[in-house]
Amino acid sequence: MKIALDPYMIRNVPLLELPSVVAELGYEWIELSPREDFIPFFRHPRVDDATVRKFRKALDAAGVGISSMLPLFRWSGPDEDARQAAVRYWNRSIQIAADLGVNSMISEFNGRPEDPDRSEAQFWKSLDELLPAFEREGIKLALEPHPDDFIENGYDAVNLIRGINHPNVTFLYCAPHTFHIGNDAPGIIKYAGDLLTHVHLADAFDHTASSGNRYILNPPGTPARIHQHLDMGQGEVDFDELFRELSANGFDGTLTACVFAWEERAKESSVFMRQKIADYLSGISS
Repeated sequence: MKIALDPYMIRNVPLLELPSVVAELGYEWIELSPREDFIPFFRHPRVDDATVRKFRKALDAAGVGISSMLPLFRWSGPDEDARQAAVRYWNRSIQIAADLGVNSMISEFNGRPEDPDRSEAQFWKSLDELLPAFEREGIKLALEPHPDDFIENGYDAVNLIRGINHPNVTFLYCAPHTFHIGNDAPGIIKYAGDLLTHVHLADAFDHTASSGNRYILNPPGTPARIHQHLDMGQGEVDFDELFRELSANGFDGTLTACVFAWEERAKESSVFMRQKIADYLSGISS
């Protein structure tokens, strides 16, 4: 099992210094999420081959590996020009992952929840174009349902991934999205079975509690989604039941600390999360 850090809260650390900083925080693995000098949100990668080589050397020197890369592109959106651009960005990102020796990438379904049929059609078109590249490089793709995607429910996401019917495509469960994707972590984890290869760990409050009045959004009826990525224990996700089901499911994939809420105490939060994950793993193995 790999325990990784999503270093988004320390994204201002220069890329070539990032591996040593992550090692100091107690992690052996990085889940590399979007950053402006590497692969930014929704735009073409910014890194060149020379920097990729330097980054790989820095990783080796620090004794840190990349468990997975997480690019986010509009590959399922209704706009065809944007979809074609996203496929170009994906292809370059896949090449970067291969050059770094990374065999796992993560992403979201994207698209629009108010236009799910069109979004799914665009998703399939992009996937048909990209799967040969994943196959060629031996890279697996883990997909997660995300608030405001064309698929938000965890069970529906597992069903779609089963429909893809490809050994390179797996499922990711994101704990801080629990209250958006079905509020049933044990059930979704069990239902995913062997398809589950990654879990994102952070806490969140249940926005549906108090008759839906925990968060008051204006104007009434707005479709905005709200959630947090807090330190474990600061919200309402039941991590006891989540880890029990991971154990029952024989999970042996990647657990990623992905807290985003505390940039002012990013290092303390990262160290806390590493210890908290170790405590839960120790608890389910004893």
